[in-house]
Amino acid sequence: MADPLQIVCPHCDAVNRVPATRLADAPSCGACHKPLFAGHPAPLDEERFRKHLRASSIPILVDFWASWCGPCRMMAPEFEAAARELEPNLRLVKVSTEEAPGIAQDLAIRSIPTLALFRGGKEIARQAGAMPARQIVAWARGAAA
Repeated sequence: MADPLQIVCPHCDAVNRVPATRLADAPSCGACHKPLFAGHPAPLDEERFRKHLRASSIPILVDFWASWCGPCRMMAPEFEAAARELEPNLRLVKVSTEEAPGIAQDLAIRSIPTLALFRGGKEIARQAGAMPARQIVAWARGAAA
């Protein structure tokens, strides 16, 4: 049997060990008992983002956005819809470049919205600009393959 995956709870940030074969069984966090996947992007600050990036066994799709950005606000419900389709195989998170400027600077985020896909703590793909949910899903699945 394969080693269990490490899944970081989007609520309390506890690291949970979940067998890959059980991802689709709606696993709950061993610490806070909330669902590990709720079909919603998790809003993360800089510290939480770095923990998820460091500890997660599944790919993480990040929406870098800002509250003043019109296209970001337009894409928010599309990213939410993509989360319902892509979880539990990917973790979807939102990082505000206003609240986490250090991350935006470290990753050279030049425009928003920007989607970045990470696997094993490393960026593997990036796409700038607002997209509809179906395009987000197709892009993320293709990039994660």
